[in-house]
Amino acid sequence: MCGIIGGYDREKRPFGTELAEQACERMAHRGPDDRGYHEVDGMLVGNQRLSILDLAGGHQPMFSDDRQVIVVQNGEIYNFRELAKGLGCRTSCDTEVILRLYERDGEDFVKQLNGMFAIAIIDRRKQSMLLYRDRVGQKPLYLHDDGKRLLFASEVKSLFAMGVKAEMNWEGFDAYLTYNFVPPPITLYKNITHLMPGHLLKISPQGTEVRRWWNLAEKPVECRSEASWCEEIIDTLQAAVKIRLRADVPLGAFLSGGIDSSSVVSLMSQELPHPVQTFCIGFDDPRFDESQYAQEVADQFGTRHTCDVLNPNLTATWPLTVYHNDQPHGDVSFMPTYWVSHLARKSVKVVLTGDGGDELFAGYDVHRNFFANQDCTLPREQIEDAYISAISLLQPSAKQALYSADAKSQLVAEDASRFAKSHLEEFRHLDPINQALALDTRFLLPGNNLVKPDKMAMAVSLEPRAPYLDYRMVDLAFRIPGSLKLRDGVTKSILKKACEKILPSSIIYRKKQMFTVPIGEWFKQELNPFVNDVLLSPRSLERGFYRPERVREIIQEHRTDKVNHTRTIRALLALELWQRTFIDQAFDHAPTYADLGINSSVEFGTGSRNAA
Repeated sequence: MCGIIGGYDREKRPFGTELAEQACERMAHRGPDDRGYHEVDGMLVGNQRLSILDLAGGHQPMFSDDRQVIVVQNGEIYNFRELAKGLGCRTSCDTEVILRLYERDGEDFVKQLNGMFAIAIIDRRKQSMLLYRDRVGQKPLYLHDDGKRLLFASEVKSLFAMGVKAEMNWEGFDAYLTYNFVPPPITLYKNITHLMPGHLLKISPQGTEVRRWWNLAEKPVECRSEASWCEEIIDTLQAAVKIRLRADVPLGAFLSGGIDSSSVVSLMSQELPHPVQTFCIGFDDPRFDESQYAQEVADQFGTRHTCDVLNPNLTATWPLTVYHNDQPHGDVSFMPTYWVSHLARKSVKVVLTGDGGDELFAGYDVHRNFFANQDCTLPREQIEDAYISAISLLQPSAKQALYSADAKSQLVAEDASRFAKSHLEEFRHLDPINQALALDTRFLLPGNNLVKPDKMAMAVSLEPRAPYLDYRMVDLAFRIPGSLKLRDGVTKSILKKACEKILPSSIIYRKKQMFTVPIGEWFKQELNPFVNDVLLSPRSLERGFYRPERVREIIQEHRTDKVNHTRTIRALLALELWQRTFIDQAFDHAPTYADLGINSSVEFGTGSRNAA
């Protein structure tokens, strides 16, 4: 687990040591253990290393014996031991396996990897650079290309350190208020994009080519017995957990008490010769507190469990999470994710998580609610439009009521629904439930739900690993008919049935709680002055994005319980904090509210309860 930076200059102009140092330093939190970079022939690669495997021998960049091939990576290749056989590796580091595979098998070597990764390879023999991103987008890779020089980095901040200007992208602005996050490949910055999951970018004197090396849409649905599916789910998950226990440093697990993290902890406890270290965050408000369920699982499997109770709210850390995210996200669960990462990092360097289970197996309320009321015999285009509406933050009419005349003049005529629609069209061969889940996997995961564990854990130099996102689990999930995942209003039905073998029924069939905070209530009460101070400040209103009277209406309607505008207010606050952090001025560290010109008192406190 690391961060990578680099670039390709089409005119072979040098990058220089100072630029490489600045770019690496800006994301030193991703890899505080080591730094390395190399420049040759107008090509640069660099790495900030969080040492997990072969602590002494894993320095990057890695060079071929003739120094013609140079490799850096961010991530982990879990099957490196199997792949290393016959390659003549001199270290026990997964990065050398990437190097040797590329030497032997060429550009398509990546198809053999089981892992999460962003990889950069310089091939001096071809004067080329290759960039790869893992199948589902667990590791980020941002791009800037001005036609003369292509730059890449694991964090947008490092692109700024390399001289890229931070300017707001209006297309991203509208998309953000449509989905509550900015959908890849675009970002909220002009001229900065993502390399999409499962894609390769190759740049050489012959030109620049982007192509897909893995495609979720190729998975065929199968008809089999429920029992055989259940057996394969547990067998595959167990294999995914086992291979993710490879580390030369202490590891543990996040444990919320939900079925996804609990199933991972259950299988970890079978594989490890010592108690699993587990970590969770609790809340004083029982509507949002899952800690008692986490404790039940911890007791069941004899884990060394640590729980921190956060009280009364987490919003003091909002500027910090926005800074580490690089972009705004309306999802406030980034804040508790940061704190559970901070808690875990005191004891371990790697954690296994339950990320991906909801997207693969239909675990969200929106899945149940949408398909409970949706006529799936309608033309597929109508179902798609309805699903996009169901997952949207603001409908087109709500955006029109909110946007100022100046903002409307900046926006493209085509609505942001096109981002989701293009993916849904590709998945029309699937049943409607799996089509929606494929959109979540292609769109929501890399756009928001995988940003959260990556950016929040890496902010404290912690590596998160997600067994549910092993490519074998993803392939399996999309071979299972959607009707077995969402059945009679029960979310994750087939997964719950499978987990009866490894978890108590009280955990499997309890009511799902979202990993979030009661911020909507706080907006009405103790945080109401904060909301007004930020959204109705002259600094915010003078941007001219919104009609001021509509912003006031939204705040008042929410405060008086007329309309629940929690998600809208969250999104607008995150966007304003982002503007002050990256656009108004360029912070090279996580700012405080005072740094951002916000004087409202936002209280925060923690208390701990630990279980051995």
